[in-house]
Amino acid sequence: MVKEEWRFKENNEVHAAASLTMRNTLELIMGNIDVTQTGKPMIHLGHGDPSVYPCFRTSPVVEDALVEAIRSANFNCYATGAGINPARRAIAEYLSRDIPYTLKTDDVLLTVGAEHAIHVLLTVLAYPGANILFPKPNYPTYEARARFSSLEVRHFDLLPDKGWEVDLDGVKRLADEKTVAIVLINPGNPSGSVFTYEHMRKIAETARELGILVIADEVYAHQVFGEKPFIPMGVFGAIAPVVTIGTLSKRWIVPGWRFGWIAITDPVGVLHKTGIVSSLKSCLVISAEPPTVIQGAIPRILKNTPESFFVNINKLLKEAADMFYERLKEIPLLACPHKPEGSMFVLVKLNLSGFYDVVDDTDFCMKLAKEESMILLPGDAVGLKNWLRVSFAAEPKVLEDAIGRLKAFCLRHTKHY
Repeated sequence: MVKEEWRFKENNEVHAAASLTMRNTLELIMGNIDVTQTGKPMIHLGHGDPSVYPCFRTSPVVEDALVEAIRSANFNCYATGAGINPARRAIAEYLSRDIPYTLKTDDVLLTVGAEHAIHVLLTVLAYPGANILFPKPNYPTYEARARFSSLEVRHFDLLPDKGWEVDLDGVKRLADEKTVAIVLINPGNPSGSVFTYEHMRKIAETARELGILVIADEVYAHQVFGEKPFIPMGVFGAIAPVVTIGTLSKRWIVPGWRFGWIAITDPVGVLHKTGIVSSLKSCLVISAEPPTVIQGAIPRILKNTPESFFVNINKLLKEAADMFYERLKEIPLLACPHKPEGSMFVLVKLNLSGFYDVVDDTDFCMKLAKEESMILLPGDAVGLKNWLRVSFAAEPKVLEDAIGRLKAFCLRHTKHY
């Protein structure tokens, strides 16, 4: 009898990385939902995808641009690793409107959404012994992707009592001669914060002092509805080199298209001299590019989407954020230290001492799903234990229902109720 010996085996590192992702966490929570038991339809406020609601539908201009790109038959071909030039040039022109520099076609590299961009950047920056600075709280994909690199991760705090600003003193304490970059997410995911011009300048100055580049995650660029305007980190590219991550997903409400970009704002030329730009291009050569038909639609999308579309989306988000923030005050044991000013999210703090049978934020979300058919993301998934991340990007009637369910759940589990 021949003994079976196989030389391949399960990859536990893949499992470990997957466990850090938002998708994995949400799927575990969804496993607790049984609408036949609750009699309530599922409400999903655990991720930022408002495209399922008619009021958040993308502009007809966006749909028509894709149809035209398909029917032209000009974009059924392969694209180069960095993307087709008309799309890259259109994005460069679009981004240059808001910064004091003119980006060139070669400064833009196309990616399969923001997650691909994150993967490419962390792959290029990784070398044995190097470390990178992530915010706490953070978007989970950064943590998951870091598991596959030789980058050591160090976390700096975002300060809730200061509108989730960066703890710059903490950044300086964390950094050393092997720190390569700092990641900033503005507008904030998961915090809903928006950084001021003055604060961003200080961040750039700190990056220059430390000799590190800034990875500016601006997936929610221009989705702001508070008093602070959106300021691209690229404005400060002459102080410290900036690599910006952007997408169509959120501003145009098409997350399923998986289209994004990496933009280089480096007027001094540091990233070219150090070989980072050429390394990014090489990394893209060995990975997949966005569908060419979407690339073909980009110039028309960026040029022709009416400003009224964006104004309406931000109006809807502001109304939802205001309602959620005010109504949350009615719910015992939940608190929101900072009213959201941008993105689609808000962070809510749990007062666990007032619950009689809720162990932590994950337990809260599991029980909420089972009893109310409602999904929220536990703060532990974004590095903030015993908080909740809530997406308020939903139709008003859905958000009203969600607030009612959340209140009923908290009252039911409050001590002495």
